[in-house]
Amino acid sequence: MKKSMWMICCFFLGIAGVWASTNGIKDVITGSGAFVDAKDLKAGTFRKISVDDLPMPTKATPNFAPPVPRPEGAMPVAPEGFKVELYAHDGLKAPRQIRRAPNGDLILAETNSGEIKVIRDNKGKPEISVFATGLQRPFGINFYPAGANPQWLYVGNTGSVVRFAYKTGDLKATGMPETLISDLPPNGNHFTRDVVFSKDGKRMFVSVGSADNVSDTAASEERRANILEYTPEGKFVQIYASGIRNPVGLGVNPTTGEVWCSVNERDNLGDNLVPDYITSVKEHGFYGWPWFYIGKHEDPRAKLARPADKTIDSVIVPDVLLQPHNASLGLTFYDGKQFPKEYDGDLFASEHGSWNRATISGHEVVRVPLNKGKSNGMYEDFLTGFLTADGKPWGRPVGVVTGKDGSLYVTDDTSAAIWKVSYTGKK
Repeated sequence: MKKSMWMICCFFLGIAGVWASTNGIKDVITGSGAFVDAKDLKAGTFRKISVDDLPMPTKATPNFAPPVPRPEGAMPVAPEGFKVELYAHDGLKAPRQIRRAPNGDLILAETNSGEIKVIRDNKGKPEISVFATGLQRPFGINFYPAGANPQWLYVGNTGSVVRFAYKTGDLKATGMPETLISDLPPNGNHFTRDVVFSKDGKRMFVSVGSADNVSDTAASEERRANILEYTPEGKFVQIYASGIRNPVGLGVNPTTGEVWCSVNERDNLGDNLVPDYITSVKEHGFYGWPWFYIGKHEDPRAKLARPADKTIDSVIVPDVLLQPHNASLGLTFYDGKQFPKEYDGDLFASEHGSWNRATISGHEVVRVPLNKGKSNGMYEDFLTGFLTADGKPWGRPVGVVTGKDGSLYVTDDTSAAIWKVSYTGKK
């Protein structure tokens, strides 16, 4: 009798979503209970979505949830022991991708205005300078070569990659940009182009999202939904990985040297399909788009002719499945000394927020704990609270970077702000 009751309890827990212990962290929500609406997010909650948790496709319910002004006193919320501050606001226009210069300056892309800005900290106060203007929907920014004295600042425009001569501490570009790549497919539904370099500095990776949701036009998707590899001088080498619908944010894991990306998966298969994801990227790996999603799940809408090598058995399952439609964007690996030691090397990513889910998802920053650079699929709702009490979004995080002081800095293109998250608790 006792055994039967135990089996029944386990069955219902599996249906509803269970609390499990994962990687030494207690209280990890798994199963169907791991799916959550943005209004119900709570900082410090751990979740793990698995392939077996995916529902059957259903009808989509668009909900554009237009943003509202940030209510007076409204702030994002971090787990216990962390403090959140409004770091910068005046002088910003929808800040997007953000990276740290060797001297600690924060370099910022403002896509809509076509500007790159430098934010220099002066005793806790940001001083903002315009580094360059006149760019075409810039997003990706990075320094080359790595180290204390880079020579170039690279910028990913929507249809090109350019670089500016750069010396550490520069506040303004000293000349015109040099165009290295001029034939990236521009614009489309996914227009951002991120840029990162391999750990040894010999390879440059550029992310290019698909033109639409599930395409049937090969010409419109040429060299799209891929991570492309070039030399640092802009010579095309290969399609590094394919079938990635929109790999917005790129990063290189400093521990393993692996390329990582955060991905916006496809729409219109239901509120809880298809999960966005964060993953390490295998060279020559195929991640399914447009024919398959999250492993062996076929999308019946895909009409694009499929090459013989793009089989259902070749689809790689991503490392970390996130909430569907939450629009995962910029990412960073924590390399500061301020947070407790268990955060060393962990990945943080911004979840911009949904438009095609009946109840909205995203509007948060997540933390992916890594063990020697590897993930077990679990993530934490780390920075939440970007919605009003009645569920209307006032903020949408985009970029995230570790500052020189060890704090985490998060761009918010909706409230035109940069948020600073610092640790104040006991280590």
